[in-house]
Parts: sequence; structure tokens; C-alpha cells
Amino acid sequence: MQTVNQLMEKIEYAIRSHNLVWNSQPPVNLYEPVAYAMSAGGKRIRPLLVLLGCQLFSDEVDNALPAALAIEVFHNFTLLHDDIMDHADMRRGRPTVHRQFSDNAAILSGDAMAFLAYKLLLESRTGEMQQLTGLFTRTALEVCEGQQYDMDFETRMEVSTSEYIEMIRLKTAVLLGCALKAGAICGNAGDDSADGVYRIGINLGIAFQLQDDLLDTYGSEVEFGKKIGGDITANKKTYLLINALEMAPPAVRAELTGWISRKEFSRDEKVRAVRDIYDLLNIREKTEQLIRAYTGDAMELLDNLPVDEIRKEKLREICLKLLNRNS
Repeated sequence: MQTVNQLMEKIEYAIRSHNLVWNSQPPVNLYEPVAYAMSAGGKRIRPLLVLLGCQLFSDEVDNALPAALAIEVFHNFTLLHDDIMDHADMRRGRPTVHRQFSDNAAILSGDAMAFLAYKLLLESRTGEMQQLTGLFTRTALEVCEGQQYDMDFETRMEVSTSEYIEMIRLKTAVLLGCALKAGAICGNAGDDSADGVYRIGINLGIAFQLQDDLLDTYGSEVEFGKKIGGDITANKKTYLLINALEMAPPAVRAELTGWISRKEFSRDEKVRAVRDIYDLLNIREKTEQLIRAYTGDAMELLDNLPVDEIRKEKLREICLKLLNRNS
């Protein structure tokens, strides 16, 4: 069995190797933005989960490396298009692809990344290629569905917590579930075990996104790496805001909706005022409680997985690290 550091080195080496090809592959204006996007770094959570999912059932993790790269390329493709839709200028401390190159370059190179992801996926060494590609295709569509729901919520004042949880399941969690299950498939896991691993990823992904929501409002700016309160400033329908709107008595709700509808405001004043409302309604504690619930479900599923305990240790370690992070 390989350590997490060894798996991460394997992932980074493979990405660097592909970037050397993409940086010089014609037409350069198509592939250079791909290499730029893939060289930006990031936590590499999803490819790591693929390899950990494989290592639960097999020591032949190289069989899952193409699937790990496919999922990381796909994830970064979604970020290219998200940044265009959000008019974002910076990602991971440097200009977004559409700012560094152009909107058209980011759109077309993003499209190419979607197909490069499939090309990589087909290099996976597994006897269950149809199952693997079916999983990946369904997940890709679900991520698009989640993004559309997120966009739809921007124009709606009333969004229920159940709608929000379903949106983040699709937009964030299914790709983590896909990562773990893809690895399990490459590790020759049985159907029941692969499905169990997928459910671990879903619960992990929902808890992960809820933690992101919480950090954007209550995190340390030094550790978070950017100014907190971006979701509040943008009136983004997070679990925190939706709960506050549902729970607030009339006077407090009126104050909150007043901040939401205001076109001109001091950023710091708005963040402080909305956070004070969250504190009044115990929104932080409620969100932390839900994070613990989804984390507990993920850990229970991992406990019940019919695999030697020693093979679960690395995945358990990463899950807990992700859900106790400060950035």
C-alpha cells in the first residue's frame, strides 16, 4: 500500500508530464490554456480519492491513474466555464484562463478538456469500462444540472434547504462519489462495495460544501486565502442564508432582505450585519451540526465497508482532514 504523499506525487508527476505535451501540442492556442489551467495547483482532492478508492481493494493503483487524471481534468474544465459565468478575475492566486487568454479561448479549451477527460478515462485498466464510462457520463450531466440549479437560485428569494442540499449533491458531491467509485471499479471491487464507496463520497461531498459555506462567512482570512464574506456580498443562496430566511422572525427577516435587495452598500458593513443576524439565529451551530451528521454518515459507511481496516486508514484520514480544514 502506498502513502498519501506517494499517491500525490504520482498524480503531480502525471499532470506535469501531460502538461509538457499540452504546452507544445498544436494548435498551441487550444492546448496552452489547458496546460495553464492544469498547472494552477489546487488540493487535487478528486484524483486522490480515485487512487484511495482503488487502494481499498487493490495495490495496483496505476490501473486507476488515468481515471484520476480524467476526473481532475474534468473538474478543472468546469472551473474554466464557471469563471466565465461568474466573471471571475482570479483563481488560485493568478488570472483566470479567460482573463489570461480570452473568453473564446477559455470556452473552446474548456470544451477540449471535457473530451480530453474522456480520452484519459478510456486509458484506465479495467474490465468494467462500460460501467466506468457510464458512471462518468452520468456524473458529468449531474454536475451541469447542479450548476443550472445554482444559477436558477440566483433569481429566487425562496429556496428550501432540501433544494439546496440537492443542488450541492449534484454540483459538488457526485464528483467526489464518482472519484471514489471509479477507483473502486479500477480496483475490481464488487458492485455492492463500489456503491457503498460512492455513498461515502456523496456524504463527504455534501459535508465538504457545507464546510465551504461556513468558512466563507466564519473562516480566517489568513488561512482561507481570501476575504471572507464573498457569499454574503453576492447574496449567494448558501445553507446559511437559506436557513436564516426560513428561521428569522418578521423584523429580522425584513432586515436581512433589506441587505439582500440593497444595490449600494459598504462591503464590510454588510458582511458584519448579516453575520450578526446569523449569530442571532444560531446559524453557525446549525450548519456545524449538519456537517457532523453527513460526516458521521460517511464514517459509518466506511466502517461497514467489507475491507480490511488497514486499507481504510488512509481514506479515513483524508476524509477527516478535509472536513476539519480552515481553508
